[in-house]
This record gives sequence, structure tokens and C-alpha cells, in this order.
Amino acid sequence: MTSFLATRAASVLLALGLVTTGCSTLGGIGSGLFGSSGPAAGTPGHVKGFLGGVVADEPTAAIAGRNVLSAGGNAADAAVAVGLTLAVTLPSRGGLGSGGACLVYKAAAGSKPQGVMFLPQPATSGGGDRPAAVPMLARGMFLLHARFGSLSFASLVSPAEQLARFGVPASRAFVRDLAVVAGPLAGDPGARATFYRNGLPLAEGDRMLQPELASTLAQLRTAGVGDLYQGTLAKRLVAAMPEAGGGLTADDLRRAVPTIAPALEIPLGGGDFASFLPPPADGGLATAAAFKLLRANPTAYDQARAAALGIAAEWRRGAGDPQALLAQTTIPAGSLPALPASASFATLDRDGNAVICVTTMDNLFGTGRMATGTGIVLAASPRATPLPLLSAGMVTNRNIDAFRAMTAGTGQEGAPVAAALTLAETLRTKQVMPVQPPEPGRANIITCGSYLPGPEGRCLWATDPRGAGLAVGSTAK
Repeated sequence: MTSFLATRAASVLLALGLVTTGCSTLGGIGSGLFGSSGPAAGTPGHVKGFLGGVVADEPTAAIAGRNVLSAGGNAADAAVAVGLTLAVTLPSRGGLGSGGACLVYKAAAGSKPQGVMFLPQPATSGGGDRPAAVPMLARGMFLLHARFGSLSFASLVSPAEQLARFGVPASRAFVRDLAVVAGPLAGDPGARATFYRNGLPLAEGDRMLQPELASTLAQLRTAGVGDLYQGTLAKRLVAAMPEAGGGLTADDLRRAVPTIAPALEIPLGGGDFASFLPPPADGGLATAAAFKLLRANPTAYDQARAAALGIAAEWRRGAGDPQALLAQTTIPAGSLPALPASASFATLDRDGNAVICVTTMDNLFGTGRMATGTGIVLAASPRATPLPLLSAGMVTNRNIDAFRAMTAGTGQEGAPVAAALTLAETLRTKQVMPVQPPEPGRANIITCGSYLPGPEGRCLWATDPRGAGLAVGSTAK
């Protein structure tokens, strides 16, 4: 197993364009190959010492984000690289057809966390035998970059494009998802050609090639993201709908736009505020309700779960303002139907800028069909499948304009409690993920015990050990 992991890690680093000759860390790259001044801005190894950290549910995507931080990009740049890489490496939960939401903090005077909302949106026609959602990931990542990024967007697309074109070892995270739906997914010719070999699902470490997806990513890099919504790629996607049964139209693509919204907030005292994804990413509302309970009683898992599901059910019934719902002293009991899978990732840069995101295909592998000629696995329409509880929270301090901690939860109905418990216990104990969330929840976390900007060595990151993700960064001075 050790030799396999070493080989796989080497393949991933080379695919992402990272040269590590004669050194053990990114911060050591510089003399010799690049000269005494080190790599230029935009090249991995440019930043020395403390980089920040990245956590993602799939390892190659986490490494892509760390490379961006090492090259001088900020947390938003790194998050875009992670999101687009997930489109290649984890299309079961974060493909180019997916949607989601991000919580973003810009470390500046008076700044408050904001939600970047790019949830899956249904086709207006409702036609097709497998209704698809409008692909929102590309527009969501572009809005995140346009508002908060610093490097060129094209440079952040390129690593994902290369991984799709030249192949990437199938990760444990992806193979686990593939095993769940291997039978029905094989019925789609595009999926069968991409995710199977000799009639069998790809195994961990098998090289996954996606030439059509590489061409789509190349078009996004050169023509811009708008091409997927009202250009050549849009026409290609709509032309694939009769065969895929997705029912998307040119008008659906044109109208679907991401938005930015204020986060939900809970004051914690001393200038600290807990911020959560706002509806329609109602997992943030559910996480906030669970967080309030778990702050008061760290072992009240069942009560926190009931509160999370109850407040989400109440909001989905159209009951009131989210902040007002959160202020209720008693939350009515409620339930939700079976919820689909999601994935999460988080990025923190050396200046204290932070991003945490959750994505979904609204079903593992969405509709189970690939849009011919694009390499895009289509997400399921939220009209056919209820959206998951996209759960993420973050703590920042308004008095000193600094980041403290952020968590995201996945695992169907367990997602809100996973995010809330991890955040509450990390704040209480000043440890990184001191307890594991109850099943089926999983969590990712980045925390700085003394805030950031501040003592850099106090920042830590972790991924749920029961998952197959990766937490990576550098705390070196």
C-alpha cells in the first residue's frame, strides 16, 4: 500500500506541474533550476514558508489548491482550482454539471463572510426522461474568482484540463462512489467509456482519461465561462439533450446565474461571529440551529439533529425569514425525504482569507448520463430529487478583522450536525476535530487557534479520517 500511495502521489504532482527535485517541501524550491530568486509569481514554490492550508474530499484536488497557494494565489484562487479539479477527479459529487455554495471571508477591515450561491437549477421545461439541472459549477467558480481572486482564471483552469487530458489515477473517494452505482451507470455509453475498463468499473489507481471533458475545459479557458451558457459549448450541450433526456434549453443556460448573499450570523461575544451559508443553501440554516444547541450542550447530538432537520423543513415549507427562524426559542419537529450526496473543500491563505464550499450533483453521478461531446455528467434536477443540506460555517472576529475557524459537513441528513459539532468543539477545546461527527456525517475543518493574521504556527487543518480526502498545507516559517 505504501508503494502504491507513493507512486500515486508522484503521478499527481507531476500532472499538476509541480517540480520537487532535491527538496521535501514546496518552500524549498528555488536555487539552481530557478536561480537564487526562486520561482516567479504564479509558479509553485514562489511563496516561502507559511502558505495556509487546503482540505478537500478528494486528494488530487487538495494538492491542486496547495499548488496555487504556493504559486502566490489567494484562498479564492485556490478554491477555484480545487473546484475545477474536482470536476475531473470526483464527478460523482462535484462534476462540471454540479452546483453548490461557498462561504467566503476576505481579511480586510469591516469585512463579513458572504455566500457565493450557485445551486443546481432545474430546467424550465421539465422535459426529458431524466431531468437535469443546469451546470452551475463553472459560473460559480467564475463569480468567486471575479469577486475575490487574484491570479488569472485561465491559469486556474489549466491544471484540471491537463488532468482530464492526460489522465489521473482514480482516487479511493471516486472509486467508492462508483461502486455504489456501477450497475446502472454502465448503461450510459459516455459513462461506460470513461469510468469502466474492460467492462469493469475503474479500480483505485487506474488511470482515468476524459478527453471530451478536457476539450470542454480548454474551451472554458480560452473562450471564457460564458461559452458554456450562451456560446459554442451551450449549443453543444443543448444538442446533447435529446439523447441524454435532460431537457435543458438554451434559455435555461442563459438565465441561470450565481449570486452573492450575506451570510447568516450568530454573535459569540468578544467580537467573534459565527457565519453560515444562507438559504437557498438551507444546510447553513440547519447547521446554525444545530450549532446553537451544541454550544450549550456538546453531547446533545439527537436534539441538534432534530433541530437541524426541523428548521430546514420549516424553511422549505416557505415559513419566514431565515434569521427570524434561527432566533426561535423552540423549533418545530420536522423531517426531510432521503437526501443526496455532497462534497466539501476549504482553503486558507497566509493573509487570513478563507473559502469553504459544498458541491452536489443532487444524486451520485447526477442523472447517470453524460452529455455527448462535452464530457459533462449531468446533475439531477432539484425538481426530481430534493437538494442536499449544503452545510458550512465559519467564525471570524470583527474587532481584529481576523479568521478563526471553518467547517463543512457532508453525509446526507448528518451533514448539518457534522459541521456544527466540529465547529463548536474546535472552538471549545482549541483542538482540530477533537471528536468525530455521528454517522452518517463527515466533516472537513481549518482552524487557527489564535486567529489569522496572527501566529501562523497555530493554524491546523484536518479531513474526516473515515473519508478518503486530504488535508495539506505548510506551517513552516
